[in-house]
Amino acid sequence: MVHSEQQQVSMTSRLDRRDLIKGIGAAGIVGLAGCSGDGGDGGDGGSGDGGSGDGGSGDGGSGDGGDGGRTINMGMLMGVTGGLEQLGPPIRDAASLVPQQINDSDAAVAVETQFEDTGTDPTQGVSGAEALVNAGYPMVVGALSSAVTLQTAQNVCIPNEVVQVSPASTTPDLTDLDDNDFVFRTTPGDAQQGAVLARIASERLDASSASVLYLNNAYGSGLSDGFAEAFENQFDGTVPAQVSFEAEQSSYTSQLDSVLADDPDTFLVVGYPASGVQIFRDFYANYDGEMPVLVADGLQDSALPGDVGQDMSNVTGTAPSGQGPGLETFNSLYSDAYDADPAGQPFIKQAYDAAAALVLANAAAGENGGTAVRDSLRPVTSSGGTEITADNLVEGVEMAANGEEVNYQGVSGNIEFDENGDLASASYDYFEFSSDGLEVVDSVTPP
Repeated sequence: MVHSEQQQVSMTSRLDRRDLIKGIGAAGIVGLAGCSGDGGDGGDGGSGDGGSGDGGSGDGGSGDGGDGGRTINMGMLMGVTGGLEQLGPPIRDAASLVPQQINDSDAAVAVETQFEDTGTDPTQGVSGAEALVNAGYPMVVGALSSAVTLQTAQNVCIPNEVVQVSPASTTPDLTDLDDNDFVFRTTPGDAQQGAVLARIASERLDASSASVLYLNNAYGSGLSDGFAEAFENQFDGTVPAQVSFEAEQSSYTSQLDSVLADDPDTFLVVGYPASGVQIFRDFYANYDGEMPVLVADGLQDSALPGDVGQDMSNVTGTAPSGQGPGLETFNSLYSDAYDADPAGQPFIKQAYDAAAALVLANAAAGENGGTAVRDSLRPVTSSGGTEITADNLVEGVEMAANGEEVNYQGVSGNIEFDENGDLASASYDYFEFSSDGLEVVDSVTPP
């Protein structure tokens, strides 16, 4: 557990833009302020006229698509406190743009949401998922942390036949999960990112040896193993050490001593900013700040150099790229809604895509039933039908509700799911840090 107090933030929205942003802001403030809360199930916070309270299988709407006046129920389950306190809120905000677009229009379809903060903790995440199921939500955007997604999927969403689409969970364990096809993700898995990081270590950093310092959870261990396997088997490198660490410790000097004991050419850090700040403070205090260091997507945080107190110009990293049609519209929507620059924010495009794909699938299904939404998710994101992007999402939802074929094209790239619910293809941004934050310098594909 990352915080000593477990907290849940519930939010129901069928609101105009001003009210939605106000609600999101309040939820974020509660989480960041560490208010105690009562740990309630939040189940009545989003039941409204769409919640059936039957574990997600209720109809929650007015019937099949085309009859008009339907309410689509979409749960949101994300860590905006704990280890992802810095990265989580923008991801939540990006997903919230989808219901905002639809509810701000004159479409016959409305989207009702309920938000639950996982605290980046599996136990709190399970409680939040249960609240969504009890409120009748048949589909969920989230979670973010791989460990939380695995636990919420296995313990709540799969048994209750609720569709879960994560925009940020990259663990390889999701690929082989016995999920009855209820778990998907709009970000590529760590087997691909591990290979990309291995390619960078070998070809760009000219490293023949590389160690790994990784967070002791499903995300950290999965990516550490993926990198080590690719670096050794595809690039003939050696991995002298793979050292785990626990989240948010006061010092990481001993772990750094272990990972750097054999003097590797570089080392990879896999974790979140809540721990990364202290890791890099200890690194710069005790080691050569010129040594090349790699980081993975969980540390793609433009605030990191300022928080660490170094320009971090020796640190580069990778994160899933976002270069799809409708990207300009997405950037404009995000900037207008939150008065913030979306550039460099990890997983926000994937969050928008997860929400858009789910809403389109629900509209096509014509009901708030998990199985029906699941069975419509691949058809609305596969080739064929009218191309739908962020530019014409509202029109696409109405078309899907009327039984017309649509093909959603994501702002993060092609959203097409394979038999495991993974993306069929992927590319990555290669970024570097500086005193001004971070900058994407290239696009890299898996070897």
